[in-house]
Amino acid sequence: MESVLGISGNQVFLYPASDLAVIVSEHNPAETLNQKSGMDHARVIADCFQHSTVLPFRFGTVFHDDESLRKSIRSNQRQFQGNIDKLRGKTEMHLKIFVDDCCAHALEKHLPAEGVGREFLGNLRENATRTRERQTRARAVSFQMHRLFMPLDEEVSCRVTESGKMVLDIAHLIDRKHIERYQNKFASTSAMMRECQMQVSGPWPPYHFVHRLTRAAHAPAQPAAAPVAPPLAAIREAIPAMA
Repeated sequence: MESVLGISGNQVFLYPASDLAVIVSEHNPAETLNQKSGMDHARVIADCFQHSTVLPFRFGTVFHDDESLRKSIRSNQRQFQGNIDKLRGKTEMHLKIFVDDCCAHALEKHLPAEGVGREFLGNLRENATRTRERQTRARAVSFQMHRLFMPLDEEVSCRVTESGKMVLDIAHLIDRKHIERYQNKFASTSAMMRECQMQVSGPWPPYHFVHRLTRAAHAPAQPAAAPVAPPLAAIREAIPAMA
């Protein structure tokens, strides 16, 4: 790890923790963590991901000393190891899909000139109906993507832009060995679905799926890190854990 630099250009260290290793770097609490810090954090995780299975800690996880780091790893070791086993050899691909909203006019605000009247209540019902229509359409597109790409797991979110487009953000968990097949499927799917604008990115460390697996775990009061199998950032800023 000698050539890998962490936040603020600090040296990154491999911290052995039984069957895991934690990637850490020194952090000065007087220094504010900013956008560049987040980019440095992500870069180290991406570098580690090229060589091992990584469980990224949330950006900003800090341990005040080595003992607090050791305690955190010991108390969560079984969960970390289980997550590494589940994510070993996996990667995350990200789809962003823009769909023309079949109910774009629903974005208009229907507010009565005065008081609450029949027109206002009617508009509330219309808006509720349009929301259901959007949800139905989003589910249909999401289901279609699932059937086409056949991911091992997925995370889906949907929002509506001011211009009236629905945007679906879809994270797919796949085997690393199937990246090229996924990219080829994207090329054919985007050509076929001309009514949608599609973007793909990845492969990424499985951010969405790590945090899903660890939501129920006890989180340290300080900001967070990541473990690696085997070979996670004292003060130390925790980065990832690998296997």
